Amino acid sequence: MSSESLQSLIARHQASPHALVQILREAQTLQGWLPREYLVEIAGALGLALAHVQGVAGFYRFLHTRPVGTYRVLFSNNITDRMLGNEALMRDLCERLGVTRGQVRADGRVSIELASCTGLCDQGPALLVNHHQIVTRLNPGRIEHIAALIEAQVPPAQWPPEWSRVDDQIRLTDVKLGTQPAPGEALAAAIARGPQGTLDDLKRSKLRGRGGAGYATATKWQLCRNAPGQTRYVVCNADEGEPGTFKDRVLLTSYADGVIEGMTIGAWVVGARRGLIYLRGEYRYLLERLQAVLQRRREQRLLGEAIQGRVGFDFDIEIHIGAGAYVCGEESALIESLEGKRGTPRIRPPFPVESGYLGQPTTVNNVETFSAVTHIALHGGEWWSRIGTPQSTGTKIHSVSGDCERPGIYEYPFGTRIGRILEDCGARDTQAVQVGGPSGVCLSAFEFDRRIGFEDVPTAGAFMVFDRSRDMFSVARNFAHFFAHESCGFCTPCRVGTKLVVRRMEKLQRGDGSAADVQVLFELDKLMHGTTHCGLGAAACNPLRDTIARFRPAYERHLQSLHFVPGFDLDAELSQARLATARDDSAAHLENKE
Repeated sequence: MSSESLQSLIARHQASPHALVQILREAQTLQGWLPREYLVEIAGALGLALAHVQGVAGFYRFLHTRPVGTYRVLFSNNITDRMLGNEALMRDLCERLGVTRGQVRADGRVSIELASCTGLCDQGPALLVNHHQIVTRLNPGRIEHIAALIEAQVPPAQWPPEWSRVDDQIRLTDVKLGTQPAPGEALAAAIARGPQGTLDDLKRSKLRGRGGAGYATATKWQLCRNAPGQTRYVVCNADEGEPGTFKDRVLLTSYADGVIEGMTIGAWVVGARRGLIYLRGEYRYLLERLQAVLQRRREQRLLGEAIQGRVGFDFDIEIHIGAGAYVCGEESALIESLEGKRGTPRIRPPFPVESGYLGQPTTVNNVETFSAVTHIALHGGEWWSRIGTPQSTGTKIHSVSGDCERPGIYEYPFGTRIGRILEDCGARDTQAVQVGGPSGVCLSAFEFDRRIGFEDVPTAGAFMVFDRSRDMFSVARNFAHFFAHESCGFCTPCRVGTKLVVRRMEKLQRGDGSAADVQVLFELDKLMHGTTHCGLGAAACNPLRDTIARFRPAYERHLQSLHFVPGFDLDAELSQARLATARDDSAAHLENKE
């Protein structure tokens, strides 16, 4: 890319340092990677220190400061992709292309690596090419064809469009996935009630956030509305990175009007003039579709100035694309990324509702939460509160994948039995369900009468099914690698703790483990729960703790002994030193001398 092209890109973003992540993403799209001279030029144009720009470029997995293949192939590595055979498919592609995983082929044409969950669990195995071209439903035939296309240097955009088909796969609908209001209908109802009336109605609904934490939406909006500040912001958290979760993908694909209308109602309540959608990097393929919805709503006077003719009600939305960082699903880390920084969670307080984006009051809500707001504004808070349970009102959308006949999207009122969901999705001989993703809870067959809800089994939306053929130790091991890979590295307990968990799990996998190793895993869980900087580290051992408690035989099959077995082989570690020094002082040699 020429310097002129880079300067044009920077100018398009008004040389704003807050757009740094976007500028880096787009510069990389043109160049393939980010050479140092480009980082220097970007730093100078934005008035930033080079160290800051380098730090941001080095933080996100989708940004590269070293050359990668012209075709950068990333296989989704969620446990559901593994269950569908992604490892064998990746090995096949590597062999066909003559490339080693994690390395760039000598001619620079291709590199192949694993990625975290890509949000396509219901139609995997899946992969990404150059971080934005998706391929679903991989099989040996498609792998063979992909290899041929790469060798022929066919651009990914010209690959068979069928490969990139992403179906909603909506299996069961209720309120949010049922009949949709006409664009502007719910907004008109909110305007008629007034900001305070809409807020009061939201309180009556008892709506709680659908991103996992379950914080009362009305309370969050009231705090933002009342906080001192000149400007307020409404942010939609569409960084759906929890493995096994893809409900927000479907809402943004086919129900975007309801989500954007919910954001606009939020702006009406809190007094915001600007909104931002933080769209995860893996969903880059949805960008043009979402931008088209935004533009249509501007033309309908549902965004922009004087919305629905209401003078003074000005609000518009822009989209920020993430660059591959699970931790940015945490709201303060998301705000840091929006500001053009590394996605490191902030120390709280202050909370975002007091000091969020650019230090101003900001409400951050999940995609599904905004969708719910639209329906509440139209039908009323009392109506919503009668659905579900007293503590968990309304409905919840579930992303169902794994060992079942009908993976996809299911919407149920809160209070629905786990067993009912298993029956509906066609699960058979189920031994476990991971609810809420790796940071959620793993349930055994004895618990399938429990119910979805904040008072029993809370969930961010993932529902992964495992039948009795699955090794639950391998499931937990996959999740351990995920958390170690996604740690932002800011705090020692998470940065080191997640890697210590992986080392112990790998020791067990090799068959070198003992009961003492299982006990150490328990101790690591307790340590990380009480000392990590944010929730990622605190939740990193959740699947470990649950699977040990409920499926201990799966661990015991990997034990060499019930007594301590060292994981460090001193003799093996010294062998290279002996070769280098021509010494032979091994234990066996010394015994022979004696």
